[in-house]
Amino acid sequence: MPTTVKVREKYQVTIPEDVRDKIPLKVGERVEVDVQEGEIVIRPVLEVPRGQAWFWSKEWQEQIAQSVKDIEKGKVRVFKSTKEAKKQFGD
Repeated sequence: MPTTVKVREKYQVTIPEDVRDKIPLKVGERVEVDVQEGEIVIRPVLEVPRGQAWFWSKEWQEQIAQSVKDIEKGKVRVFKSTKEAKKQFGD
């Protein structure tokens, strides 16, 4: 059931406890605020250190997903040594 809140000075609102209990949000974390079809939408934002941002790119995540599928299908090869792997991939 929706809860109403009051818009305070500087347009601040408090996220009600029953809503916070359903969303993993902590004090100090960031949220994204957007307007969709005339409604205000607030979403938690996961911030990633700049040095790790490459891992969360769409391309990298697609490659990870494909790798997981390949592993599940048994499309893997285990090498007994680094030398054997280098030989396979043409050092």
